[in-house]
Amino acid sequence: MITVLLEPERRQLHYPKLNTVLQLLHELKLGQTDVLVIRDKELLTQDRSLAPGDTITVRRVTSRG
Repeated sequence: MITVLLEPERRQLHYPKLNTVLQLLHELKLGQTDVLVIRDKELLTQDRSLAPGDTITVRRVTSRG
């Protein structure tokens, strides 16, 4: 089970199986430039693998131009 924490909504989701960050973004219907994907204080790129037991933070980014 992979736990996903969505910020700033503070919503928690669980997924039984995801292989990559890109699959996670597709599940969430988010673009790779819309969010930061973080695992254990490390930013993850879309090609990084996910494993059962991971807790992933997905943090939306906004421009304040």
